[in-house]
Amino acid sequence: MKTLQLTIFLLIGLSIPFAKAQMVTKPEQANWHFSPRVGYDIPKYRNNLPYIDYKGGMDLGLSIDHYWKWFGLGIDLDYIKNKPKSTYPTDNLLNSLSTPLTSFSTSEHSITRTFAGIGPDFRYQNQSGKFSAELNTRVGLAYIKGGRTELRETTTSLNQLLNFHAGYDVKNLLSAKAQLKANYFFNDYLGVNVGAYYLQHFNTPEIVDPVLNVSASYQPFRSSGTSNTYNGLRIDRIKPCNCDIASIGVFAGIVVKIPKSKEKPAKVNYTLKITAKDKYTHELLPETEVQIKNNIGTVVYKGITNSVGVVVFENVSPEDYVAYGTLYTTPLDPAMVAKSEFKNQGLVQKEILYADRNFIIKGKIFACNTANPLSSTSVILENTEKAFKKTSITDAQGSFVFQLAEIGKYTLYGKKDNYFSQFEEITTSNYDRSKNLFIKLEMCAELIDCDKAIRLNNILFDLDKYFIKESAKPELNRLVRFMKDNPTVRVELSSHTDSRASAEYNQVLSQNRANASVDYIVSQGIARDRIEAKGYGESKLLNGCADNVNCTEAQHAINRRTEMKVICNDKK
Repeated sequence: MKTLQLTIFLLIGLSIPFAKAQMVTKPEQANWHFSPRVGYDIPKYRNNLPYIDYKGGMDLGLSIDHYWKWFGLGIDLDYIKNKPKSTYPTDNLLNSLSTPLTSFSTSEHSITRTFAGIGPDFRYQNQSGKFSAELNTRVGLAYIKGGRTELRETTTSLNQLLNFHAGYDVKNLLSAKAQLKANYFFNDYLGVNVGAYYLQHFNTPEIVDPVLNVSASYQPFRSSGTSNTYNGLRIDRIKPCNCDIASIGVFAGIVVKIPKSKEKPAKVNYTLKITAKDKYTHELLPETEVQIKNNIGTVVYKGITNSVGVVVFENVSPEDYVAYGTLYTTPLDPAMVAKSEFKNQGLVQKEILYADRNFIIKGKIFACNTANPLSSTSVILENTEKAFKKTSITDAQGSFVFQLAEIGKYTLYGKKDNYFSQFEEITTSNYDRSKNLFIKLEMCAELIDCDKAIRLNNILFDLDKYFIKESAKPELNRLVRFMKDNPTVRVELSSHTDSRASAEYNQVLSQNRANASVDYIVSQGIARDRIEAKGYGESKLLNGCADNVNCTEAQHAINRRTEMKVICNDKK
């Protein structure tokens, strides 16, 4: 037990300077070591046999180690062969009858020890990696066999046993090993090493000879002058000794190193992420055109922001750049990108800001009463007070975009052959630029066909009256705009009443109302020969609310209406 404790303390003590030394050296990447070796082993058998000497012998070994920088794990395999030597004195030897003994029989069998162990490694390396020193510690099992030693006198017929040990035959014996080794490498793969080790086998049981029933025996003798005489009272070891066996050894060998494949430095893929935002509302801005220019103004990267206002440029060369953005022809405040901002993580993030105080209208136009967008439609934005007019053409999705000043009142309508567009009134003072950048709307245009009546909304008259009220003018202006945009079109403008009052009265009233509407349209610059006033009275009711039918006011209101329809060229 004392020997085991000493071994443990020795291993701990030796590992400390190795660990400290490794801290100041350049770590080597992980690798494998294969080290075959040959050496000389000097054993120490603690079996208390006074007249048997165990000679040194051959050690053949192999170490397999895997290192992670300064720490590793290894396996040792050792085959050790020693031979016992009987040292019992045979010169001038007399038996108990004082008979000189002149002939002897000696049998000495070699002992083989096979050890396999595993344990941690500690390594120190110099900066170049050519030299390294290792401490290897192993715990494992051993197989020890042989060592039978026997000396008999053959002078007398008794053939008395003088010196004896039965030897060993033990498997799976707990053993420990500590080893110091120095390596020198000629290149990345091959080197030589020298080293020394200490190996201990714990509590090694001896064989009990089945004939003699002893594990060890010898004849004690007394020396007198020039002779040695034994008294014939042999000392036998009946109970075998479970004694430790230890040995020290030195060795030399070669070491084959299989280094971890050297990985090429990972290429850093630098990425530039640009986010477009509104300066005031912090809204993310999709569809922003982004250009990255170098320090001489050349566009080196370009893209369009996605639905969350982001565009990402991959594999960007780390240089100085300026990020520019444009949203619907309006430039954003640029952002500077410095070369020093490209770090090992490879991502640089920048924001470009929309600082314009104008609103942006994002609209769509559809065919009325359908979900069909109207592409290639001219959408006109007007401000008559400021003599302002802009036109945009819708895309395949019927979308259009305009910019509006922060203060103003605008009219918006569409223009497309064979379509009669809605008018939209927009007053920007109803919106707060610090809260809204986009004004979103949808509008429609109705398909025009020969003799297809289209209702004009909000053209209302007082009871029994037919003068044009201010509230009716925007809708009549819509018809004026349609006729100006389509100068060859002729239109019938018709007025209809409900069934209350007499048919003759309603006919006259509706004609007067149609005439008044036409007069207003002519006053807005439309030639009278292009528009025809037609009063239908109660002759074209849209529901069953005829004379003597009880209907609600809402039902009667359906029949009171003003309509327009295009007069086809082949009709007068």
